[in-house]
Amino acid sequence: MEKVWNKIVHIYSSTNLVIKIIIGIIIGTLLAFYATNLIWIGTFGDLFVGALKAIAPILVFILVISSLSQNTVKKDGRFSTVIGLYLVSTFCAALTAVLISFLFPINLSLGIENITNQSVPAGLGEVVHNLLINIVVNPISSLTEGNYLGILFWAIISGIVLKDIASENTKNVLSDISDGVSAVVKIIIDFAPFGIMGLVYNAVCSNGINIFTTYGKLVILLAGCMLFVFFVINPLIVYSVIKQNPYPLVIKCLKESGITAFFTRSSAANIPINMALCEKLGLDKDMYSVSIPLGATINMNGAAVTISVMTLAAVHTLGISISLPGALILCILSTFAACGASGVAGGSLLLIPMACSLFGISNDIAIQVVGVGFIIGVIQDSLETALNSSADVVFSATAEFYKWKQEGKEIPKIQVIGD
Repeated sequence: MEKVWNKIVHIYSSTNLVIKIIIGIIIGTLLAFYATNLIWIGTFGDLFVGALKAIAPILVFILVISSLSQNTVKKDGRFSTVIGLYLVSTFCAALTAVLISFLFPINLSLGIENITNQSVPAGLGEVVHNLLINIVVNPISSLTEGNYLGILFWAIISGIVLKDIASENTKNVLSDISDGVSAVVKIIIDFAPFGIMGLVYNAVCSNGINIFTTYGKLVILLAGCMLFVFFVINPLIVYSVIKQNPYPLVIKCLKESGITAFFTRSSAANIPINMALCEKLGLDKDMYSVSIPLGATINMNGAAVTISVMTLAAVHTLGISISLPGALILCILSTFAACGASGVAGGSLLLIPMACSLFGISNDIAIQVVGVGFIIGVIQDSLETALNSSADVVFSATAEFYKWKQEGKEIPKIQVIGD
């Protein structure tokens, strides 16, 4: 019996993670259709997402402190490059959504009750204010609540201070703890197929295909915009920087980051997945330990698409005409609003009333649009998170490769199949 078990474990551990996840998706879907009473299957998904969300803040905090305390973070242009890529790609995503929404206008059937009790920001100033306040939140609260701006701020301060006053033994302990937390993350990721199976089971049991019959056109428009950004806009941005074929990198990120992000619906939960992928790509740990959690906070391509598409759906429904300057202002507003979107599920939806106010749409009507967004949220939020999170790795790698190219180093070939 022990030999059989060891053989099963060996086969499981030696099988490609993406293949195992695809198998988990298939099993979860079949069980949802033919065994809807197996509630415990969905528990696997809850445990997986819970474990990732629990370890991610600790992982980021320890990695950043360890890197800075040992003075291994290199002062170069990679951080400014990756931040620039995040902002440019988010603006391009908003612009794409606006253009496609004009080409394929959607009308909504409004009259839906407000189904969210979350507070809606009154304007962009409030969004920026909340963003800045989150930076200086109590570090313990930041860790427990997954506030990555606060985590990064206090980790950077602590790391800089420890660099000058900590002994070598202390720095070695921090390094060992960092390695230990990373090892725990790898163990959690090994159980991803079971977690994805549970998440798929829950999603199919709860929603089925009804979501496509009532709001099919809106779902298709959102999906089309996000796929266009992922497969056209982002690759063009990557190519403009490194002047090499971007698709091996883009597709690899879709396989190993986008799939898990789609089902976890949480950029925070996907941080450990992204860091493991960055390590596989050979990126500098000191770089991606900061750029990945930062991207989970401000790199919001999908959120910009959601805000723009849903706002223009309300505009078209009400028959409001928009000038070119108005459309550009919407793109800019969607970009900065997306960067400050709440990390909770559906956080981008809560910014729709602010964007609607640009065109004189009342808050009552805007809240009904938010309600529509929550109804299709199982698809919208999944696609949005997949785009946001996978792009974090795409642009972190792009900034790293750009630096290598400047130094005369060769950018490695990325294996998409069989890796």
